[in-house]
Amino acid sequence: MSDVFKPFSLEGKVAMVTGASSGFGEHFAHVLAEAGAKVVLTARRAEVLQSVCDDVASKGGTAIAVPMDVTDSASIKAAFDEAESQFGLVTVVINNAGITLPSMLLDITDENWTAVVNTNLNGVAYVTREAGQRLVAAKSGGSIVNIASITADRVQSYLTPYSAAKAGVVQFTKAAALEFAAHNIRVNVLCPGYFKTPLLRDWFESDDGKALINRVPSKRIGELHELNGPLLLLASEAGSLMTGASITVDGGHVLSEL
Repeated sequence: MSDVFKPFSLEGKVAMVTGASSGFGEHFAHVLAEAGAKVVLTARRAEVLQSVCDDVASKGGTAIAVPMDVTDSASIKAAFDEAESQFGLVTVVINNAGITLPSMLLDITDENWTAVVNTNLNGVAYVTREAGQRLVAAKSGGSIVNIASITADRVQSYLTPYSAAKAGVVQFTKAAALEFAAHNIRVNVLCPGYFKTPLLRDWFESDDGKALINRVPSKRIGELHELNGPLLLLASEAGSLMTGASITVDGGHVLSEL
């Protein structure tokens, strides 16, 4: 491997991905494994999670599936304990778990608002806290990458709690980065736009989906592999001087004219 690319390697690292049972999280698990990390896949759906874990292993990666609810501190602690018992200290964390419950603000229930904010914002904070406490205790540096969204910058109808939570993730990342910098723990945020995930692939063929694509300056949406570089930059030593940074990957969507 060229010396230019060596800093992007995660060989010998233990990386945890939340929300790893599908979508971005599933993809990130494969990318981290291919970069050399031992990967801890976490999510609430244990059976689906194990299937992803088996897929990573079938491609030569090293991974374990550990059920975890990011809204439950006890569940988070247990997952980190399990990860450490099998792989050692987790030094890379990808806070990806998230949900959307589309609704107009006038119609949303307290329960749905709380569920979205709990998963998308509180979950990021709780996992970051647990990871930070363990890294500080071990006197080890680390990298935490929080997954936000372009809705942190631009709003979309029916996604008020999601947008508010993702904007919170961006500001939380900066605050955590400032606090953790003295411990050599970097905290950064990745803000994806729209990508061809299995959940949305068919919708992009609809009239509404095509209309959205037409509003993107590059006139296309992302392919999952286009997140690989930004993810590895933030997760690896290639981004060793980056903390509190926000990287938007959206084909210029947030730059579109009003």
